[in-house]
Amino acid sequence: MHELDIVILAAGKGTRMRSQTPKVLHTLAGKPMVQHVLDTASTLHPDRTHVVIGHGAEQLRVALAENSVQFAVQAEQKGTGHAVAQALEQLGTGKVLILYGDVPLLKRESLVELLAHVDEQHMGLLTVTLDDPSGYGRIVRNDAGNAVAIIEQKDATSTQLAIKECNTGIMAMTSAQLKRWLPQLSSENAQGEYYLTDVIAMAAEEGIKVRTTQPFSAVEVEGVNNRAQMARLERAYQLKLADKLMDQGVALADPARLDIRGRLVCGHDVFIDVGCVFEGDVELGEGVRIGPYCVIKNSKIGAESVIDTHSVIDGTVAAGFNQIGPFARLRPGTRLAVKAKVGNFVETKNAEVGEGSKINHLSYVGDAHLGRDVNVGAGTITCNYDGANKHRTEICDQAFIGSNTALVAPVTIGKGATIGAGSTIAKDVADYALAVTRSRQLEKIDWQRPSKRTEQ
Repeated sequence: MHELDIVILAAGKGTRMRSQTPKVLHTLAGKPMVQHVLDTASTLHPDRTHVVIGHGAEQLRVALAENSVQFAVQAEQKGTGHAVAQALEQLGTGKVLILYGDVPLLKRESLVELLAHVDEQHMGLLTVTLDDPSGYGRIVRNDAGNAVAIIEQKDATSTQLAIKECNTGIMAMTSAQLKRWLPQLSSENAQGEYYLTDVIAMAAEEGIKVRTTQPFSAVEVEGVNNRAQMARLERAYQLKLADKLMDQGVALADPARLDIRGRLVCGHDVFIDVGCVFEGDVELGEGVRIGPYCVIKNSKIGAESVIDTHSVIDGTVAAGFNQIGPFARLRPGTRLAVKAKVGNFVETKNAEVGEGSKINHLSYVGDAHLGRDVNVGAGTITCNYDGANKHRTEICDQAFIGSNTALVAPVTIGKGATIGAGSTIAKDVADYALAVTRSRQLEKIDWQRPSKRTEQ
């Protein structure tokens, strides 16, 4: 039996999150929880994936538009059994795996093992043994040790409450089994809901054995109901990513103070200080050093580069041996050649900075191309926007731009040219020329500064 349907329950409001955003769209490592579940599900290569939606249905349709899924709508929240029933008509004839959109850390290996137990005479149930089982349904076994029922905490006796083996809600069975059992569910319980867990007792009554497996780690099956649980799962996820990095030879100042919200690839001997955030696709070459509290997004940083504290880098490619920051902001389209330097309180955007060129401090360089060995003084601005259109500034090799200069684009500064401090340059400057635009300095000898009048 090779056909596989996966049903992901994502219809709940998540009242305890106290948010207008549907619970399953809250992000873990920069990605919605339900997307984590979908990504894991896709590794099983299902024939169909069904997402049961309800609260915030349109938001989920938009957020998951790029996924190959079928939606089923649960207009009223009447329990997990009722939720799965909304997808019943869309199921094929093979195996069915039931997952939850607010359980984001489940691993493929745990699901493969669970599905391996399913056939016409067996169903699979994922359980977890907890020191504190409060809030979970308990697994009831018969004298032979077979699971025969799941009792929700509100319906459990004191003896059943002492059981530490708990239900995760994640189960697998054949489509035929599910189609027999779901119509038989009853809402006669403390919650007045249709519990999916009641199918375990139905399986036992039919003589179908319930095969149980447990995840490799309890955190895999931990769900999210409130902000505190969300934060705990975020840290658990980030610590696992940190462990992988350290296994690859990356030095982390503190593994507990690192956030990766996407993909981070590192070469040998990379050092990352505390409080750094990596988003999207980021590559760090060999020997790169990242100072504390930097944010790096969708960028590639070449070997032996140093990024000093509190720098924000987005959409940037640095060729290597670069010095960036502290407090630098590199915006999309920034390209740094080998040994180029962007210093403190410098902002760049759509700028190519040539080999050995320096923008040391307090400058804005946007829509510009800098050649080799250019020196840009403090307070320099490329005036690239005329109120309607963007224009480019070309600064040729070995040009020297004095401090507090405004370069009004479109403009070209020639090779080896020098711009005097305080100039506003609106016309092209020839190679090796000196350009200065500055008011004549006036000086009055023995000038008396005005003083405040003394009140009588």
